[in-house]
Amino acid sequence: MPAEYTYDYAIVRVVPRVERGERINVGVILSCVDADFLDARIELDEARLRAIDPSPDLDAIREGLATITTVCAGGPKAGAIGALPQRGRFRWLVSPRSTVIQTSPVHTGRATDPSAALERLLDTMVRRKG
Repeated sequence: MPAEYTYDYAIVRVVPRVERGERINVGVILSCVDADFLDARIELDEARLRAIDPSPDLDAIREGLATITTVCAGGPKAGAIGALPQRGRFRWLVSPRSTVIQTSPVHTGRATDPSAALERLLDTMVRRKG
């Protein structure tokens, strides 16, 4: 039987007008220390975003969201944060912010395959059914 790992995850949200607090879920960041795994999947539904703000700064939002996956990968492209260990990068990504791109509180789960868990969370928390 494959090993079951404990993982932590947070939902990535876009809050186009912070003062209103309206938001959409656009991705998931998942960290699994025991499996040496840190990754994010982002899927920005621009039509949903425009439903709560007709004129969001899409270029800035796309750039900010791309930074999340860059930091997950680590290395020089992620700047000084990229030199941190995976767990440090995860903590940096999920720290509370009052900006257009925010994350949920961190939640915990268990799975044998962190990548599959990430995909399942994306299906459950981000993608619209139908």
